[in-house]
Order: sequence, then structure tokens, then C-alpha cells
Amino acid sequence: MIGLEDVKAAANGLAGVANRTPVLTSRTLDGMVGASVHVKAECFQRGGSFKFRGAYTKIASLDSDARSRGVLAYSSGNHAQAVAIAARLLDTRATILMPEDAPTAKVDATRGYGAEIVTYDRWAESREELGAQLAAERGLALVRPYDDSLVMAGQGTTALELLEQVPDLDLLVVPVGGGGLMAGCSTVAKELRPSIRIVGVEPETGDDTRRSLAAGKRINGGVPRTIADGLQTAEPGELTFEVNRRLVDEIVTASDAEILDAMAFLFDRLKIVTEPSGAIGIAALLAGRIEANGGRVGVVVSGGNVGFARFAELLGRD
Repeated sequence: MIGLEDVKAAANGLAGVANRTPVLTSRTLDGMVGASVHVKAECFQRGGSFKFRGAYTKIASLDSDARSRGVLAYSSGNHAQAVAIAARLLDTRATILMPEDAPTAKVDATRGYGAEIVTYDRWAESREELGAQLAAERGLALVRPYDDSLVMAGQGTTALELLEQVPDLDLLVVPVGGGGLMAGCSTVAKELRPSIRIVGVEPETGDDTRRSLAAGKRINGGVPRTIADGLQTAEPGELTFEVNRRLVDEIVTASDAEILDAMAFLFDRLKIVTEPSGAIGIAALLAGRIEANGGRVGVVVSGGNVGFARFAELLGRD
């Protein structure tokens, strides 16, 4: 488990390294949602997503011997890029296990940051098993994408900043994949504002956290088919689930079509480019999946790592 002090310690370590991302507003969005909406734009974070916060926090904690041998991570893209950047900043080497069908822009960026890429078939192989095996064979420190207390604490600095920028939020909306961002953010939010309501959003076809919370245990739903590649987890993390089952008030879903509408809205009205996973919180708000009740809403846009060709392809669909 993590606490507010763990997140504050992560924030101290990230000071001067991570970007303090802006909070954006739109009167049009407020009118459509019926609330005062504050968008935490993590698409402007280093590496294009919130993942840098956790990756840097974890790698910075390693001793000199571990850093001299290098680190390994598995990721469809955002964690991959974050680990590659953090490894370069901290003078170590990164090896990344990525699915064969990972978005080209994310693969190219990860390689461009200096990481070695090893591919696997996400539909037939377990990245957790492959990652643990490869890390053991090469003597590398494993940097998990979410199921790690230091990673969760790093991701929680997103909400710590947001509540410094907008202290009196009534509702916090967070994308949910493996649950690391949600675990970190809910820890901060519930300690600083006990009355705040916390809602997570998953892809309609990948609601493993929602089903797990309803069942009271982790449910493996298989890798979902969705355009939100950053949220294609089969089940919640073991550590993240224990945090989120205590602190999260509700999990809702958004369809791929609703995600596309949100991406287009954010581009047109807020002038930001978001990947599908990043836009899912806005998608749920615009689709009326979340009761805002006229309050002050914080929503995390978790990333913007989508290449021009893919962005055009997605938004060119009927």
C-alpha cells in the first residue's frame, strides 16, 4: 500500500525533471457536461504521457549496481517510451518487450529514445511471463508498468499537482488499464479531499476492473479488442487492485465510438491531440456515463502518443 507521503516523496524526486502539466478548461465542455471541468493534460508530459512519472521514480530508486546492468519493461508504448527516456536520463540501458502490433509511432519513439526492443504476440503470449524470464536471463531490473508501489506513487503525482492547481474538486475521473494511475491518484485525492468522488473509466470491451470490483476478486477477461491500446490489460494488477477496491467509488465504460468523439472534441475545442486511451475520461463525460451534478470535475487526459497517420485514420472513420 502507498500513502500521501510516498507520493510527495515521488514528487520531490521528479521536481525539475518531470513537466508540471497544465490544466485546461472549455466553456463548451462545461455546458455539455453540466459541470465545471478541469482537464489535466498529461499529453504534455515527457514522453507524451503520465507514465514518465512512475518510470523515473522507479529507476531512480535503483542502486548503482542495478543501473549498471540495465532495466527491462513490457509495454504497448507509453510505459515503453517513459522507461526509455528515464533510463537515458539516469545513465542506464533499457530493453523493452513490446507487442508485435504496437502502434508504429510508439515503437519508433521508443527506439529513438535508445531502447532495445524485443517483440512478442500479445494474443498468444504472456508479457508478464516473458518479461520476468528475459529479465532473469539478462540480469536486468524489471520496471513494471503499474504493479509496483514506487510506480504507483510516481503516477499519483498527477493528482497531487491537479489538486494544487484546482484544490476544491468534487469529482476525479481517471482512465483505468492496469490501475497504477488510478491507485496513485485515488490515494492522493482521498487523503487530501476525503469527500471527493473517484470514477475510473475503462474501454467497453475491456472492463476487467469493473467486473473485478463487483466480484471482489481479480477477474481475467483476456486482452480486449479496442482502439485504446494503452488500456488493453487482461486483468487489474495485484497491488493496484487492493488500493482501488478500497478507494474507487465507481467504474464506468466508454465505447470506441465515444472515444473517437472525445478525441475529435479535444482536438477541435481544446486544441490538443490525444490518443484513444487518453481521451476515454472525456468520452465518458460527454456520453453521460458519469453524473457530474454541476460540481467541479477533474479529468486526467493520460496521453497523446498517437502518430499523425493513425490519428487521421481513426478520425476519418464514419
